[in-house]
Amino acid sequence: MKIVRNITVFAIVALAVGIVVSFFTTSNALTDDTITIRFGHDAAETNERHTAVMHFKELVEERSGGHMEVLVYPNNQLGSESEMVESVSLNDLQMVAASAYSQYNPQISVLELPYLFETHQQAWDAMDGEVGRLAAEPLLEDNLRIIAYFENGFRHITANKPIKEPADLRGVKIRTPEFPISLRTFTAFGGNPTPMSFGEVYMGLQQGTIDAQENPVANTYANKLNEVQDYLILTGHQYSPLPVAIGEEFWQSLTPEEQQIIEESASETAQFHRDLLQENEAKMIEDLKEQGMTVIEDPDVEAFKEAGEPVYEQFRKSYGSELLDQILEAAE
Repeated sequence: MKIVRNITVFAIVALAVGIVVSFFTTSNALTDDTITIRFGHDAAETNERHTAVMHFKELVEERSGGHMEVLVYPNNQLGSESEMVESVSLNDLQMVAASAYSQYNPQISVLELPYLFETHQQAWDAMDGEVGRLAAEPLLEDNLRIIAYFENGFRHITANKPIKEPADLRGVKIRTPEFPISLRTFTAFGGNPTPMSFGEVYMGLQQGTIDAQENPVANTYANKLNEVQDYLILTGHQYSPLPVAIGEEFWQSLTPEEQQIIEESASETAQFHRDLLQENEAKMIEDLKEQGMTVIEDPDVEAFKEAGEPVYEQFRKSYGSELLDQILEAAE
């Protein structure tokens, strides 16, 4: 009987301990107010974009004292750019650094009109001012708040033949993003624009599905496109920003202090990213040369500019002149 009584007492004690542990575990879970921010992007972990997003993570977590946690998903882990932007719009993802917003409102593509900006500083001043705000404003209707413009940079062509003027693009299947401005630009240049997810570009070039592509140097370099392309042509035909979006509904759930931490960290990271790319781009071009890529540094830019002029008129017809005129004025 004594043995049974001891077993019974032990069982009661064990049950009591379990209840206490369960209570405190549940209590801690209920009082845990850590805010988790899932942040996706499509670049490789060797790309400066990933370095920048990790810098943003460090700033937010440090400034919030660990109250906010940023989980970073690079390299299309959460889907293509378009899919990640859609996930933010649907509140399935909190943040994304991407270019694929024209599926919701093509107005933001105005920032990528051919030869709109001549220098990085011109572009940055426009992005960080009223122009950047106006271009992004319509996206709020789709739960997308642009809080900063990270850097893609000026875009250049790569191909397996020398391209020095628009006539050299005739018949060339060139991959572009799935954006109306990009498609119109390369149609105006005389090429055969072929929209394709960036994650498919290397294989597309390798298999001959496409002949060429266009991207900032960092994307060409980080994704080793020199292995399947012989020429880098420094056309600088578009400046390409990288807007960072946060879900508007998620944003409104934050306190003003939390919003300030995220906004200031994103703004500082944008300039960090810009400076990092500028610092590294010349070295990347030299590395590509050393790896056997021929770099054409003097294409006929004036001929490309002239060929791209109809794209401006198409934009005016589609979206009016007010925003475009403001941007042209800011770019002067």
